[in-house]
This record gives sequence, C-alpha cells and structure tokens, in this order.
Amino acid sequence: MARNDVIAWVESPLQLVGAAEWAAAHRVTVPVAGRLTAQMSATADALLARGARFRDLEPYLGVPFSLLARHGHWLVGDGFSGQFRLAASVLRPHRVTFLDDGAHAIAYADALLGRRPYARPGVAERGLTTQLAPFAHETVLRRAAAGRAEFFTAFDLGDDRIDALSDRGFTVRRHRFEWTRATAPAAPELGRRVLLGSALPVDGRLALSDYLAWVTDAAGSCPAVYLPHRREPREQLAAVAAIAGVTIRQTELPVELVLAGAAGPLDIRTLASSTTTTLPLVLAGTGSALRVGRDAAATEAAA
Repeated sequence: MARNDVIAWVESPLQLVGAAEWAAAHRVTVPVAGRLTAQMSATADALLARGARFRDLEPYLGVPFSLLARHGHWLVGDGFSGQFRLAASVLRPHRVTFLDDGAHAIAYADALLGRRPYARPGVAERGLTTQLAPFAHETVLRRAAAGRAEFFTAFDLGDDRIDALSDRGFTVRRHRFEWTRATAPAAPELGRRVLLGSALPVDGRLALSDYLAWVTDAAGSCPAVYLPHRREPREQLAAVAAIAGVTIRQTELPVELVLAGAAGPLDIRTLASSTTTTLPLVLAGTGSALRVGRDAAATEAAA
C-alpha cells in the first residue's frame, strides 16, 4: 500500500462531484472506485466531459477491497456506510478525507465528536453494521490525532464544531463548487420555474398524497419543469406527470450539475434537502431564488 496514494471511493453522484472538486482543488488526478449504477455512470461521463481529474474509473458492487488495499489515502463520501465501517476496520487507511453525502456531513462530524451516536440519522441499525461502529470510529479518530483526517465539504459545520474537530486533529476545508461552476456548459432551457423532486415519499417520511399536493402548489399557475430525484419510482413520477402544467425532465445527473450553467434567474421550489445548501453556492450570481417547502419564504441563491 502506498501510504499517500489517493483513491476516491464514492457511492452517490453528489459524492462523485465532491471528488472532482477535491481533485481540482489539490491539482491531483485520482483513480475512482464508483458504485455501479446508471446515475453514477452518467455523472462520471458528464464530469469527465468537463475535464474532471479522474483516471482508472472502476465500477464495483460491494466493497472494492483490492483497490482500497493499494491506496493509503481514501476520499470517502459516507462515513456512516456499513461498507466503509467494514473496510476501515479491516484495512485501516493511512489517511482519510470525508466528502459530502448530503447533509450527513454535519451529523457525521457530531458522531465523531461524541455528540450523537455513530449511526445514520433516522435509521435503526442492527447486526454487523452496529458492531463495526466502534472499530471504524477508533480508526478515524486515530488518523485525526496523527493529523491524517479531514473534511472537504460544501456545508458550513459552524465555528464551534470546527474548533472541536480541530482540537481532535481534523482539518476542515470548505468548497463552494468552484470547479463545477467554472467548467459548467450552458444549462438546458428549463423555463423560469423549476421543481426539484424528492425521495421523501419513498422513505416513508411523507405521504404521497401530501407530496403531490406540494408539487401542485409549488407549480402554481405557470409552466414548471420537474427534475426528478434519482430514487423516485415510476409510480411517483407518473402521478407527478399527471399534474397540469408540470413537465418532467429526466437528466440522470445531480441537480448541481444540471443547474450550474444557468445564465439567468430561476425560481426553484424544493422540500428540505441538502440542495438548500448546495444550490445557493452553485447558483451564486444568477439572481435565482430557492423556496423551501410550501410556506417558507424565498431564500436568495445569489447576492
């Protein structure tokens, strides 16, 4: 194992975007082990077309043990992942950098600080995943104590949390999607109003009828383009497509990549998700507004 030879081990499109941002910020070309899904393949193709500093992209199912064993520095998207816990406990990387897995970056930082359990928020964990938590936790904290653990994130972890992480040896570096914005082609024509799809009904956190009511309300009386969430099932999309004035636009890409090249202001409607942090960064300077939920006031996505 080369102690400082880096590899990006990513499981979602947003994690892959984070790896591209890290590679650009550090001017390093990195191999990528990416989970084998259609969305990951489409995202990888789009990032490579924009000049992402990737090489040797390896699709995988399960844990890519052989690839990880040959690299000492892991860029990891999800510190709560059961697969990460297993690999970290067995292989014990020399250095680890945590990319964003949605807003879980904040929860994971709190877990490392002992402010919350080492468990994915809202998930009842059991079995081997739970048993491995202490070993993965110890591995990460030991790397931090040696100055070999960091967060590379678009999320504001807060001064108190950053100070506490620093006391334990972690480095925290925040990015603002600089590379994504600089390399973005012109965004597709989406009209003025854009609705962002959600997996909340899929996760059982919102009744489908309530979700469809929100889509109807968010669309209003003007034409709206609906960008589906990558985990929305066909049944949910069919119900959305039946709403008057709503046109579904399938892209297979993270919304951050789809909208990064927007030239003019967009009126974006969404339910609470990580996009409330990422899109204001991606759309800075466009005059776009992001409206969260039915009753929330508009949050400006640009100064």
